[in-house]
Amino acid sequence: MSTPIRIGSRGSQLALWQANHILEALRSAGHDAEIEVIRTTGDRMQQASFVPPANVDGKGIFIKEIEEALAEGRIDIAVHSLKDLPTKISPRFTLAAIPKRADARDVWVCETYWALHTLPLGGRIGTTSPRRKAQLLAMRPDVEFVDVRGNIDTRLKKLAAGECDALVLAAAGLDRLDRAEWVHHRFSPDELCPAPGQGALAIETRSESHPLDEARDRMIRQTIAMLNHVETRFCVEAERIALDALGGGCSLPIGVHCVPEFERWRAFAQVIAPDGESMVQIDTEMPLSTDAETLGQWIADDLKSRGAMELLASSTF
Repeated sequence: MSTPIRIGSRGSQLALWQANHILEALRSAGHDAEIEVIRTTGDRMQQASFVPPANVDGKGIFIKEIEEALAEGRIDIAVHSLKDLPTKISPRFTLAAIPKRADARDVWVCETYWALHTLPLGGRIGTTSPRRKAQLLAMRPDVEFVDVRGNIDTRLKKLAAGECDALVLAAAGLDRLDRAEWVHHRFSPDELCPAPGQGALAIETRSESHPLDEARDRMIRQTIAMLNHVETRFCVEAERIALDALGGGCSLPIGVHCVPEFERWRAFAQVIAPDGESMVQIDTEMPLSTDAETLGQWIADDLKSRGAMELLASSTF
């Protein structure tokens, strides 16, 4: 391929780590590649400390400009945190590869109090996630929340400055940026069930039905396919199918997590009332022969049968 593969990425430290991770994988396989940084609406909002209203697509604001560059041919692939992508993407694009997932768990970050149960009464936890708030309230109804936004280093600085007593963050981001020394507890999925797709990357390309240059786009998809990790792809597809079937997104308290375990698929899922007082959850196993769509739909149907839709209807985030 004479022209380098152009990788589109946001400019945050974590996004650039992710893009460089893919770039190095491509170069190691003998391909020429380069990164183009694209500033998104979400980045501008964060820089301006602007909190988007509830009716704004919290996922779309971090991918809109990147997908525009992909559609226009300014980049060949886009590297995203999978949980930033909506469950349904435009037919112009396809997820050509899902690399092996990093640690999907949430983590407790607090130098003084090394676990949630040691936090004093009324302790302040920094998070903007409705899912994490509801899950934490289910375990500690006395805690309070502080909206701590920005990149990982910004949040760690706010913690150090005393703006909150603790943070709950995704393990993958801290691990990737070599900030694991801040982690004092990794929550198991049955404590804080992760967001669907958490810890996974998504490599988005133009779809077969919407190519700009048919031969080049086909070659790009074939090249990127080598980065796909079959087990991770199965798990995150099942998680996203369940989320979609529940009508959810990042603004609702839904956790879904799937892993291969002892030659079976094991799935955890939680739907929690915003105040943490009510919860439906499942911990189930399915044969390896189960396909991702069947597993994802089964998870959603089981949660619905236990009252998940009523809990989601009560969510007012």
